[in-house]
Amino acid sequence: MLSDKILNALNKQVTLEAESSQTYLAMASWAETQGMEGVADFMYKHSDEERAHMLKLVRYINERGGHAIICALRTPSTSFGTMKQMFKLLLEHEVLVSRSINNLVEIALNEKDHATHNFLQWYVSEQIEEEALARLILDKINLIGDEKGGGLYLFDNDIRNLGAKSAVDKTL
Repeated sequence: MLSDKILNALNKQVTLEAESSQTYLAMASWAETQGMEGVADFMYKHSDEERAHMLKLVRYINERGGHAIICALRTPSTSFGTMKQMFKLLLEHEVLVSRSINNLVEIALNEKDHATHNFLQWYVSEQIEEEALARLILDKINLIGDEKGGGLYLFDNDIRNLGAKSAVDKTL
C-alpha cells in the first residue's frame, strides 16, 4: 500500500508526464508547420513515449492500492521561435522531470517504500538518456550555426534517423 505522501507525489508525476506528452505534441505540430518533417516525426514519437511513461505510473499506482488521478493539464505553447530555442526548452523540461523523479526517489527512501524506490529506478535511467539525447541534439544544432539553408535540412534528416535509432535501441 502506498503512503499518502508517496501517492500524492506519484500523482503529481502522472500530471508532469502527461504535460510532457502534450508539450512534445505541440512541438511536433509546430515543427511540422515549419517544414521540419524529421523533427516533427521525432517529437511525435517523443510525445507517445512520454504518454507511455505516464501510463506506467498510472498502472503502478493502481496496482499498489492507490488511485491514479488524471488532472486537467496546462495548455502548452504553440510557437517555439527557432529549432534551437525549441530544443533548449526540451532540455530544460527534461531537467525539470529529472528533478521531479529524484524527489520521488527521496520520498520513497524516506518512507521506506522499497518497491516504489525500485520501480522509480527505471525512470532515473530513462531521464539520463532523455537529457543526454536533448544535449546531443543541441550540439548538432550548434554545429549548424545560424540554422539557415542546407544545414537545417540535413539536421532535419539526421533527427529523423536519430529518433528511429533511439526507438530501436530501447527495444533491445
